[in-house]
Amino acid sequence: QVQVMESGGGFVQPGGSLQLSCVGSENLRTCDMAWYRQAPGKQREWIAGIIGSDRTIYADSVRGRFTASRDKAVNTTAWLQMSGLEIGDTAAYYCRFCGRYWGQGTQVTVSS
Repeated sequence: QVQVMESGGGFVQPGGSLQLSCVGSENLRTCDMAWYRQAPGKQREWIAGIIGSDRTIYADSVRGRFTASRDKAVNTTAWLQMSGLEIGDTAAYYCRFCGRYWGQGTQVTVSS
């Protein structure tokens, strides 16, 4: 059985920080994973990827502000550290394993 779950979303003021977590089931431990977000009325967009245990890539919109990482010991837990948050970062954030297993999402709202 495959399970993916995100957590850590919430309300934050512009300039603030949040850390999102993503936990996958044991059978996903060899998968690459990625972070996506979807703002109201917009398509879901890719924002970061973790290839293997530690190679990371980022979309231009978040590079330098967001940091993706993964628990190298078990490979089923990942984090997205977000800093310098902007109103435009408001969205539901999702993680995805193996290119096809999605979590239910966690909402991030940036507002003053």
